[in-house]
Amino acid sequence: MSSTLNHAQLIANGQSNNESSLTQVVINTRPVERAAVLTDHLQVAGLTVVEIPMLTLQSRPTTEQDMTLMRQWLAGDYKALVIVSPTAAASGLAVWQALEDERQAQNHDDDDDNNNERKDIAINALQAPSYLIAVGEATASVLNNAKVEASNYQVLQPHIANNEGMLAMPEIGHLQAGDKLLVWRGLGGRRLLVDTLLARGVHIDSIAWYERRMPVEAMAQYEQWLKEFLTDNLTHNMMQDALAAQQPKPIVVISSGTAFEHWESIVRAVAEKALEQETARETSAILPYKLSDFSYVVLGERLANMVAEQQLSYWRVEDLAPETILAAIHAKAC
Repeated sequence: MSSTLNHAQLIANGQSNNESSLTQVVINTRPVERAAVLTDHLQVAGLTVVEIPMLTLQSRPTTEQDMTLMRQWLAGDYKALVIVSPTAAASGLAVWQALEDERQAQNHDDDDDNNNERKDIAINALQAPSYLIAVGEATASVLNNAKVEASNYQVLQPHIANNEGMLAMPEIGHLQAGDKLLVWRGLGGRRLLVDTLLARGVHIDSIAWYERRMPVEAMAQYEQWLKEFLTDNLTHNMMQDALAAQQPKPIVVISSGTAFEHWESIVRAVAEKALEQETARETSAILPYKLSDFSYVVLGERLANMVAEQQLSYWRVEDLAPETILAAIHAKAC
């Protein structure tokens, strides 16, 4: 079962079944740094939220190649800079500030009186040599809330944070053969625009400021939650009469292909482990759960296709606003 819902459609379907909301479990797989806002929003709405991050973000050493690309960007070699996440924005901004500080230092080598003020001068002097395009509100906020005068640059955003939304922007849509685009991202992250623009002859460079890894505790967290969930569900069903409604499938929020791959590997590994244990065949509290025992809220076309290939029940959203995700869950409940 699948459904594709945009923000307006989701809000229009925002009325939920109260009974379902009281018992609905949502698993938030977003990285720790990005999970709290969604968790809080869903909990206020009366849902039970379990945080089991499928990604942890680790900084990568800045290479000489990264610095070369940054200097080329600052020299005006690129038509636009696309920034795909808050972490990429923060990391890239720090290096940008450091390079500007370096330039300011060279300009003030003979003026020791300016040493204490150099950092502030550098930050306030930042000038973007190209369009700055942030994919998403959270990413834009990192740039807009930095200690930089707002008049020094303008942060642009697509109406919808996907390929179609990006290509609809004139700053991207008008790129042609020979133009250059720089991308700040994470290693293994979404490759927005790449295929379409490469086909046009646009040259694309990227800097991966961080990498995504599976948290070492992810499997243990999932296994512990599953045991508690199945135990509670068994107890609940034993207390109800035969006509009582069954516990609805837990809903898993997945925001990237890498996160889904990690989720898939953990669910399969825990299920295999349970089958190998003789006691698992006797105790329903630790029976194996399959991928199909969950429903999914997924971001964008690529991830929706990954889930659809496995014939899983899902709802596709086009942004990660907590309101959008909550409305998708409500739409499922109706």
